[in-house]
Amino acid sequence: MEPETAPKPRVSVCMAAYNGARHIEEQIDSILSEIGPHDELVVVNDCSTDETSQLVAGINDPRIRLIQAERNNGYVRTFERALGEARGEFVFLSDQDDVWLPGRVDRMISAMDGKNMVVSNCRHFDGPLGSFHEIRLRSKDSTHNLRNILGIVVGYRLHWGCAMALRQEILQQVLPFPSYMTESHDQWVATVGNVNRSIIYMEEDTILHRLHGGNLTPHGIRSASKIVRARIAFLRNVVEAVRRRFRHARTAQ
Repeated sequence: MEPETAPKPRVSVCMAAYNGARHIEEQIDSILSEIGPHDELVVVNDCSTDETSQLVAGINDPRIRLIQAERNNGYVRTFERALGEARGEFVFLSDQDDVWLPGRVDRMISAMDGKNMVVSNCRHFDGPLGSFHEIRLRSKDSTHNLRNILGIVVGYRLHWGCAMALRQEILQQVLPFPSYMTESHDQWVATVGNVNRSIIYMEEDTILHRLHGGNLTPHGIRSASKIVRARIAFLRNVVEAVRRRFRHARTAQ
């Protein structure tokens, strides 16, 4: 008899890990309690120099796929690789140091309601709040796609990657990340969702987002030149997302 093939995951959780030993076990515990027995948590270890890899391996849960990067690539490319490894119908992005609130997977999947992407709000904790943390998504803005794209470019419509979930089919347009991208992969993903008019905003908090010195960005006020470069990159993202949408439409015909 041929061996039975393992059921395909319904949910893939994609985590980029780097020197996360302090909080990663708590985060993984909160994730594993949310996903099913045949789902997966893809952890790409970006050449951590602490005990991150050993701690993840020590959890010894068959749903965890621990991937060791050959060299340190930074968080953007590490998330890109993790997303590329995802096999599930629904794909969640995850930081290494947050805590998932009970029921978030079912609520976010239900909230998609036929769309390809959903983004919720976060409850920030364990650190000082900045102006960015006061920005919240509103469900009534889900259909205001042009306004949302403008908000991403200008900076008043913020999407937290740790609060995102998307369908596998839209990964064809999200991946690969643009080659010029060095930060803000979450705003790129949100741009793709808005360009496709296939994104839902949830007003509720579905995650405890931990604030600490390693993830508080930006550190202080950015220089004018950095702000301009970031806005130019966001504009390039819009052009690239539109190009990929039309390319996908042609190939789907």
